[in-house]
Amino acid sequence: MASSDDAPLQTLFLPFSSGALRWPEGPVAFLRARDGWPLREQAGGREVDCEQSFAPFAQPLQQAAGWTVSGQLDDVAGCGRYPLVLVLPPRQREEARALFARALALVAEGGRIVACQHNNEGARSGEGDLKQLAGLGGSLTKNHCRVFWTAPLQGQHDVDVAKRWGALDAVRPIVGGRFLSRPGVFAWDRIDPASALLAEHLPADLAGRAADLGAGYGYLSRELLERCPKITALDLYEAEKRALDLAELNLAPPPRPVPLRFLWRDVTAGIEPDYDVIISNPPFHTPSRADRPDIGQRFIAVAAQALRPGGRLYVVANRHLPYEYTLNESFGAVRVVAERDGFKLVEAVKGKGKGR
Repeated sequence: MASSDDAPLQTLFLPFSSGALRWPEGPVAFLRARDGWPLREQAGGREVDCEQSFAPFAQPLQQAAGWTVSGQLDDVAGCGRYPLVLVLPPRQREEARALFARALALVAEGGRIVACQHNNEGARSGEGDLKQLAGLGGSLTKNHCRVFWTAPLQGQHDVDVAKRWGALDAVRPIVGGRFLSRPGVFAWDRIDPASALLAEHLPADLAGRAADLGAGYGYLSRELLERCPKITALDLYEAEKRALDLAELNLAPPPRPVPLRFLWRDVTAGIEPDYDVIISNPPFHTPSRADRPDIGQRFIAVAAQALRPGGRLYVVANRHLPYEYTLNESFGAVRVVAERDGFKLVEAVKGKGKGR
């Protein structure tokens, strides 16, 4: 469940709790949905169709009775069907604008779009974008957030803007066409320098069954297969479905024919056992950009549990992140392999009796 201090989620429902808007009859769509008491309190047992591609947010929603959850809601027959579309836009502006265009396609004639963003996450820009696309019916501020909505929509939106914005997060080639990516995923338009540091120092003798934790659009997985010919199987774990779908594209076909699995999972909840090699550039913040070094620490602990004795972890991180204690507690041997541009690459080898 979303934490009690999820300010955008709380503020999103302010127009309804204050009486500025009324909750409609019929199903409601919720894009980038997050579970929490504000949603449960407002929606009650009424139908809410949730769209969420980030596994740690999708899983709590799936446990909420009566709600459907999907990676992407369909615009059935090209006509809107929801009297209300709720949106928690992401920080990345191209992705957010594309999301507003999708919300517009989902809303029924006479329906509304209601969106909320934190002031530090682009609230003013988001409000201006929704106004440009479909007009503004009102807005409120609270909890350092801004909630804003359209008037009842009767086809008065800007069709040209909607068409352009709908294509803003389309899949496209990057890095000279070597990879496919799209706005909103981690380091979407480049090779992340920390990942590049890890890739450059992958030993050619890495062998056996491998896993990539937080695989993103697949850069490190492809590098592992290209640089380490003794890897016999590879599992890609990624919490963001939009990124995992890109990884499938970027490893089709793989550099050489080995079994691949693409697993939409929250790594912090645990992974399968008995790996010989694990590589990871773990996230250290949530989608809302809050610093969370505990996520990387949990990735390391999970890797230790999943590796066989003698198995090797290669993990890269910002130099300042406090991972040493977890590494030393979980592994038999730990060494810094390389440092560059504020990043450190660590090799950890699992000893007998460690990480179990």
